[in-house]
Amino acid sequence: MEINHENYEQLKREINFHNYQYHVNDAPLISDSEFDHLLIELREMEGVHPEWVTADSPTMRAGSVSSDKFAKVPHPSPVLSLANAFNKDDVQAWFERQVKTDQRLENTSFVLEPKIDGLTIVLRYEKGILKQGVTRGDGIIGEDVTANVRTIRTIPLAIPVKPTNLSIPDVLVVRGEVFMFNSDFEKLNEQLIAKGEKTWLNPRNTAAGSLRQQNSDVTAKRPLSIYTYQILYSEGGEIPQTQWERLEYLRELGFPVSSESRYYENFEAMLNGLDRWTEVRESIDFDIDGVVIKINDLPLSEGLGFVGKDPRGQIALKFPAREVTTILENIGVNVGRTGVLTPYALFEPVVCGGVTVSKATLHNFDFIRDRDIRIGDRVLIKRAGDVIPYVIGPITEARNGNEKAFSIPETCPVCGHKTERLEGEVAVYCVNASCPAQLIRNVEHYASREAMDISGLGIKVVEQIINADLVHDVSDLYILSKEALLGLEGFADKKAENLLAAIEASKQQPLNRLVNALGIRGVGEAMAELLANNFGSIDGIADADKETLESIEGIGPNIAQAIIDWFDQDSNKLIVERLKRFGLDPRIEIKTKDAKADLPLYGLNIVVTGTMQNYSREGIKALIKEYGGKSADSVSKKTDYVVVGDNPGSKAEKAAKLGVPILSEQQLIEMTRQ
Repeated sequence: MEINHENYEQLKREINFHNYQYHVNDAPLISDSEFDHLLIELREMEGVHPEWVTADSPTMRAGSVSSDKFAKVPHPSPVLSLANAFNKDDVQAWFERQVKTDQRLENTSFVLEPKIDGLTIVLRYEKGILKQGVTRGDGIIGEDVTANVRTIRTIPLAIPVKPTNLSIPDVLVVRGEVFMFNSDFEKLNEQLIAKGEKTWLNPRNTAAGSLRQQNSDVTAKRPLSIYTYQILYSEGGEIPQTQWERLEYLRELGFPVSSESRYYENFEAMLNGLDRWTEVRESIDFDIDGVVIKINDLPLSEGLGFVGKDPRGQIALKFPAREVTTILENIGVNVGRTGVLTPYALFEPVVCGGVTVSKATLHNFDFIRDRDIRIGDRVLIKRAGDVIPYVIGPITEARNGNEKAFSIPETCPVCGHKTERLEGEVAVYCVNASCPAQLIRNVEHYASREAMDISGLGIKVVEQIINADLVHDVSDLYILSKEALLGLEGFADKKAENLLAAIEASKQQPLNRLVNALGIRGVGEAMAELLANNFGSIDGIADADKETLESIEGIGPNIAQAIIDWFDQDSNKLIVERLKRFGLDPRIEIKTKDAKADLPLYGLNIVVTGTMQNYSREGIKALIKEYGGKSADSVSKKTDYVVVGDNPGSKAEKAAKLGVPILSEQQLIEMTRQ
């Protein structure tokens, strides 16, 4: 399949949007399998073009951003998701890759656990008392839902629940999945029907929505349950070093653990054990969308490291995809923010994997041509990973002669402007910069949280101001008047004043955010920060030639050319000049690449554990960074030093096992003075 960077960037935005809908709004617009397919597409693109991958890729993160409704809480260590396998061959390939890294795996044991379709929760216990319940959020920072967590009766408020001789850590952070049993879900809907109220669609959304209520009394009325499966972090005390023993350890402390989990003494036994899970899926009283495969020896598993955000020592086997046939009624075309035209299939609604679907991706126009897909065809639809449908191809034997070939649009379906296809590229573009479809998305992106963060300027308001002919490019935002806004439906004095204040406040955003907001093809958050740090101003970036751009690590020829092309456009030059006139010309001091090379801790990976005498945990991490070091959260073979304070955790023991040098707080301070 041919790939181009515009499709790649559009796919990243689509995945991030659906990630937000799923994790923050609890209102997914696509099924889990549909989402899985989007990620699969993205990984395939990144496999072909690894130079495109930046820190803002959805493959480099877990979960989504946290909601604004709850206080933000940093996790003690990343709460990660897993790479996916879709059949035994994928599992075999995964295992063989790991054996190449560490041959001890040939004789190791495994644990299989149900992949519960619920909402991840992180429970923090201090001295055995539940102190906090936090959602996964973006994997680094979650939402504090402690009040709601306390209403779930299966979550222990204190551990151990019954007397035990087990060692209890001073701090124990446990990960689990909050869900709703199907039988409880059905009873809940029956009660809602009896009251004449709106019913819920599925158990997962019900559980997620219930857990993230601002009124915990509402949560208390919902039949939520939890299964725990991971110790994310601990301080003090001893905990088991195998996954199977940890599940039993959690169970003995009083945590609910799924009885469906299984232990296997070797890889072959585990591989054979996968067969039972199709039957398990149909027989248990809660939804699962796969089975999680874990290397039982946790130090061995952790020592394998990560691929992006995915731990190598675990993988999720998603249930087999389901295929159905239906009639392709039409082919629609979307126009993206960068002007890329993307086709999609519209077909007779069909139930696929328990979900009614009526449209699917067609990837690009070459895909339609290469597979000879015609309007009126009976087509085969597949839902990879249990959800998003996509067209595999037509069933030509079912043709009756009434099918119609599809032609690539010669004009934009939104503005009517002539389309263009660049040599060597798959994508077809609308090159009209004033195309309403692009303008709306350009302004929406400019105002987005990761760009200029203009509160109140969501997609609906963007559509309003553009449809009212108030904005023709992003610079027009800064000449909006209160009087003009009051003429729009839904705007009163307060709403208009708040929006204008947010627009005015955006003038204080730093350079990297402004660069990201401009919507240059291939320039996301990470690339925008790279450009800002290397050139210091918009003018500096605009004046850079291709050779200079490509000399910067992380900028390839495609992105370099895209940057040059963007600043070469007269319309874009005008936008930049107008923004500068309106006060948007942020500048930063350019730091050379070796600015910290002479610092005493330059290039050192340092882990901190225990309580310090002179610094808080965050304070000593800041000290390390100030003197050129890197503050890591976990100990590995790549760790240079471990700084140990009072009451250290298992990190000190791991450092000793790996032979990593240990420092006291004072020794670290002395190193900074050298």
